[in-house]
Amino acid sequence: MFKDALPSKVNPSRDISDPAVHLADWVVAMPHFEVQIHEEALGGEESPVSGQLIEKLTEAALTVYPESFRKLVGVELFGVPAGRWGVGGKVTEEPSPLVTLRSREGLFHHPDFVGAPARLISAITDAVVAVLGESVRERVMVRLVGIPAGRSGLGGELT
Repeated sequence: MFKDALPSKVNPSRDISDPAVHLADWVVAMPHFEVQIHEEALGGEESPVSGQLIEKLTEAALTVYPESFRKLVGVELFGVPAGRWGVGGKVTEEPSPLVTLRSREGLFHHPDFVGAPARLISAITDAVVAVLGESVRERVMVRLVGIPAGRSGLGGELT
């Protein structure tokens, strides 16, 4: 199992389907999005908004990380009911998406992904705006959360 963000033996440009690449190494580093947003902004079951957000956020991650990461990018959407979202001490009906991207800390600073934090924040914001419209741009909050080596697990083992 790997101990750093990307061990020197793992080349980020290699395809994860390559049998020489241990899938668990990539899963540990997996970019994982959590999006909290007004339930109404997501629309109902027939609305394409959820699928569009999942697609655009995946593409945002791939502006920084290699195409081989596509299979590993996870996206979860959490709808917050009306009356349960506040800004500035007041309940608001205006969509104010909160996007959290979690991954191994080293992926934000790996030399193969120069400028990753700024590039990700910009691409993630643009992805949300592409789906919800320009009017939400100033309210899109993006948090990048790095998981230190030794602070996560896979299959019951510390990674």
